[in-house]
Amino acid sequence: MIKGSSARHGQHDVNPLFIDRWSPRALSGEPLTAAQLQQLLEAARWAPSASNSQPWRILYALRGGDFFPAFLDLMVPANQAWAKQAGALLLMVSRTHSDDGRPLRNHSYDTGAAWMSLALQASISGLACHGIGGFDPDKARRVLRVPEDFAVEAMAVLGHPGDVAALPEQIRAREKPSDRRAQELSACEGPFSF
Repeated sequence: MIKGSSARHGQHDVNPLFIDRWSPRALSGEPLTAAQLQQLLEAARWAPSASNSQPWRILYALRGGDFFPAFLDLMVPANQAWAKQAGALLLMVSRTHSDDGRPLRNHSYDTGAAWMSLALQASISGLACHGIGGFDPDKARRVLRVPEDFAVEAMAVLGHPGDVAALPEQIRAREKPSDRRAQELSACEGPFSF
């Protein structure tokens, strides 16, 4: 498991897995094996979903494979600078309507659950996993031939932990687990009162 900072503490007693998970950028450049990726995808497969619709689809590219450059090229330059050392790159998309045309109102929510399952399994497995929104979703749709009835949600960068000193200088200082706002700023009983 990639350990977070000892400075991170929960307000309430939870499994350390949740506090220790974070989103590193320092990657070794070592490829992920097919078995490692399959384990992460299996964790995502078991995520909960409304009416068991399982709307998520995960497109991926393994380091050294034919599709890796195309996936990397979808990202903004600031993300490309460190993601080029990834073992695998993922694009998460979600189906927006059922086979009979009904809207799948929770498609993004369910896909987020699949993402979190994958991210927690990566942390348990000692791998780095960093979700990103800094990419071109329209280009992703076009280049990766994502059908119109799927929403392009997010990308993820996976890999083996690497040396922070190898990161571009402008992001080295950010390479540490971040804290979270107080729980009462995110949850309240009754009507919206933030």
